[in-house]
Amino acid sequence: MIKKVCGVLIALVTAAVLSVGVSAEIEDIPDFTAKEQEYISSHSTLKVGFVPDRIPVSFSKNGEFAGISRYILDRVSEISGIKFEYSALPTKDVTYDYLSGNRFDLVTSVEYNEENKHARGILISTPYLSSRKVVVAREKFEFRFDGDFTVAVSTGSQTLKKVLERAFPNFKIRDYDTISDCLDAVNNGQADLMIQNQYVVEYWLSKPIYEGLKVIPINGLDDELCFSAVVPIGDNSDILRKDGETLIGILDKSIACLSEDEVLNYIIQGVMENQYSYDIGDFFSRYKYSVFLFSIFFVMIVVLGLILVRLRIRIAESRANAKAKSEFLSTMNHELCTPLNGMIGLNRLMSQNIDAPKKLEEYLKQSTVTAKYLLALVNDLLDSSMLQTDTFKTDCIPVDLVLLTETVITTARNAMTERGIEFMPSVEIIEPYIFGDSVRIQQVLFNLLDNARKFTLSGGSVRFTLKQEKSGDDVLNIFTVADNGRGMSEEFVANAFDTFSQELETVSNGNQGTGLGLSISHRLAHLMNGDITCESKRGMGSTFTFSFTAAVSGAPEPVEHTGHKIKPRILIAEDNELNAEILTELLRSEGIESDVAENGKKALEMFKDSGVGSYGVILMDLLMPELDGFETAKAIRALERPDAKTVRIIACTANSYNNEYEKSIKAGMNDFVTKPVDIDVLFEKIYQ
Repeated sequence: MIKKVCGVLIALVTAAVLSVGVSAEIEDIPDFTAKEQEYISSHSTLKVGFVPDRIPVSFSKNGEFAGISRYILDRVSEISGIKFEYSALPTKDVTYDYLSGNRFDLVTSVEYNEENKHARGILISTPYLSSRKVVVAREKFEFRFDGDFTVAVSTGSQTLKKVLERAFPNFKIRDYDTISDCLDAVNNGQADLMIQNQYVVEYWLSKPIYEGLKVIPINGLDDELCFSAVVPIGDNSDILRKDGETLIGILDKSIACLSEDEVLNYIIQGVMENQYSYDIGDFFSRYKYSVFLFSIFFVMIVVLGLILVRLRIRIAESRANAKAKSEFLSTMNHELCTPLNGMIGLNRLMSQNIDAPKKLEEYLKQSTVTAKYLLALVNDLLDSSMLQTDTFKTDCIPVDLVLLTETVITTARNAMTERGIEFMPSVEIIEPYIFGDSVRIQQVLFNLLDNARKFTLSGGSVRFTLKQEKSGDDVLNIFTVADNGRGMSEEFVANAFDTFSQELETVSNGNQGTGLGLSISHRLAHLMNGDITCESKRGMGSTFTFSFTAAVSGAPEPVEHTGHKIKPRILIAEDNELNAEILTELLRSEGIESDVAENGKKALEMFKDSGVGSYGVILMDLLMPELDGFETAKAIRALERPDAKTVRIIACTANSYNNEYEKSIKAGMNDFVTKPVDIDVLFEKIYQ
């Protein structure tokens, strides 16, 4: 921000040096000739075209002409007696045919140079405003006049383009529609630099998105602006051309009446009154990652609030579980408020240390850990809700039991070691490949092992075993998790698998949890044709046995791993602007380019208009306006082009219910990820 303020001050100092005009002693009323007085009398109002995108020099404000040029032209009107009516010109190239066809008498903010002095169809006045042209480039860019640089030029600055082509034939000129498009091109590396009026540049560089750009002064390349009279071209236009020359004479004399101090005051007024105004978009651009984290926390709070409301209703409906649910709410209040309080504190610390990268990095790490814990709470609550419906089903696909148990053992050993607990695994497998749901099997095992870890003190031990027994053509899988920790009372063991069940003593001893883990595990075991039993004694520890029968599966076909493929270009279909921006940045950090469609209809159009094979992956939000994700996927698959059937479509949604996954696959999608998106999981699915 300091850099931008300094830039404005430098611009104003430059204005004091470069602003044109004559001394203050010149009379306010010029000595107009009889012909000029006759022209003024017969032309009371002239139509003037102004450039609408050169803040603070010339621009449209609430539909009206504004800026430094307006202040000066108003003063010219007072001096000459001629009235002006204003109309905005197109931001793209303005041709002579356009000006003459729309009967413009004058045009403002025309460059005073040799190109315009000798152009047919226009006459130009003496300059009324001078500043410098400056180079805008990225911070580490080194400018040289003999460099082979790509220069961004707006289509409304074609005279500048001609000047640059003549003065710097080594430059490669690239056209863009607007000044902001030129700045975007420099900012993202499509162009090396742009050259523009210093006042205009200082305005745009106040925008946070352009913080990485710098201004380089150019000696000897001033930007002088004048008025231009539009005159007819042809042999029979002498009278009208002489009228144009008379008008230019009137303007020149009026401009001569402006003192240097007067012009400088107009410049200061234009710059100070029309500084860039920060909006909510700029705030999100500067603090997008903090806002993203805060948004996640806010959504979690809303979701948890809705769940708690639903649970309160259930409490009122079921007196039998009133006591257990009351204890659950008390526990949830503790479990939620503690990390949320930490989140609020960390967010405040991040905002106070935005310029301290090391501290900010540490606070972000702590926020990520807390966010993952909150996400685990949400997942438990959602799982509990889903398991109470008849629509929830477990998968029945080939499972590599050796790989599954190795993953569980590795994860558990690390957690136990951190707590100072001896971990003793023992695995006896006779059928390594079975049919089942590997995700839900691991969920049950992790729940049991995490409970053992929480309720076993440092120096204690946890034993994990797997044994298999043949049962006809199937196999009985028996997992045991035994600890020598705190144990449970006989009264509580009888209700250990009830929803919201938690022994009060364990809560008071600081063990985090919702009382849902064992209930969820028990229901999952039954869905997998199995069961969980518990044996425990206060002060002696607990033993949980999870068993289920499964059909034997053959060994899977070997898969050749060729590593990551060439990074695909990705089409992101996402109606939430912030989510799309964050996802775009995360993909770019991996070297993956992407395009964003704000709804399903736009995503379909972008895929249709792209070349065959342009997109390797489509990330498809399911709930969008115009067309939802399911309809969009079906429409893409129905297109008559080779890649419509092969492009990978990955559903991205906050709704992880089983039927959503099944609907996505039936709609033609290849895979499914849930929000908040685990970026590592997403990359794995992208590269499959």
